[in-house]
This record gives sequence, structure tokens and C-alpha cells, in this order.
Amino acid sequence: MSNTSPAASSVLYSEKLWPSASTWIWPIIIALTAGIAVAPISAPLGWGIGAAMLVALVVIFLVRVPSIEVTDSTVTVGRASIERQFVGEVVGYRGEEAFKQRGQKLHGLAYMLLRGWLDGVVKMEVTDERDTTPYWLTSTRRPEELAASLGGVMYEFTEEGKAEAEAGEDSPLTPED
Repeated sequence: MSNTSPAASSVLYSEKLWPSASTWIWPIIIALTAGIAVAPISAPLGWGIGAAMLVALVVIFLVRVPSIEVTDSTVTVGRASIERQFVGEVVGYRGEEAFKQRGQKLHGLAYMLLRGWLDGVVKMEVTDERDTTPYWLTSTRRPEELAASLGGVMYEFTEEGKAEAEAGEDSPLTPED
């Protein structure tokens, strides 16, 4: 718990990672399955179990929605917080590069808050020498805004991103128009 008052540190960025519309099909399928499994014993009991399961899953989905908040002094991602002074380079990703960051380029010790229904991710380097976590990687709907609030940039504006874009244009494997 922080000793600073809310007025002492203003919120620079805030986002709730609500499930997408297509994600809500899973609680419905699970509830239907539970109801159908019990229906041979008693149809009314099956309906009741299915309805109770659906309500329970919806409540769980809504209560467990993580949030991202950036203030003058801290960054909070889900249940984890870090002081801004320990946040180094920040880069936002979309598309193919975001996919790579979540998979083949992912460091095993990184703190992750990933949601499959969100394309964008932001990578925040951790500079605290006492912390073995190399960086935080979080899903977000607005990687441009989150990265900017932390003084970072999007991948395509980094030296690596520019070099990759130039290499992609010069590649003989790209189809010509």
C-alpha cells in the first residue's frame, strides 16, 4: 500500500483489459456442457446447474479483469507494481512483432500479463539491480498510448524496427507488384 495520496500522483494512463465479445462464448459453452451433463438425471436440475455455472463464470470473468495504470511515481500492471524510477526502455508492439514478443522472443523470467484477445503488447525494461525480472510484457488495446505515457516508442520507430522494415523491403522473397 502506498503512502502517497491520490492527488500527489496523477494518473497518466489507465486501462481495463475487458474480455472481447468472442471470449464470452467460453462461459456459455461450459455452462451448457454442465447443464447437459446433469440433464439426464433431472432436466430442471440441469437447467439450474447450467444457469448457476453461467452466472458464476460471468462473475469470475468480471471480477478478474486486470487493469494497467501509470502514475507519476508507479506503474501497475494487474496485481504487480513497480516504481517509475526502475522502468527503463519501453517499446510498444503490434502485429507480427507483438506475436514474436509473446512467443519466440519471450524471456522466461519476464513478468507477463497477456490476454489472447488483444493484439498489442508493451515491453517495459526493469532496471532495478535487485530484481531478476528483465522486463514486463503486458497486453493492451492501446500500445501507442501506454508506451508514450512511459516515455517509450512503438517498435517501428526504433532502430531495430527501421532496420527490419528496410530489410523487408530489400528482401528477394517479397512479391513484386
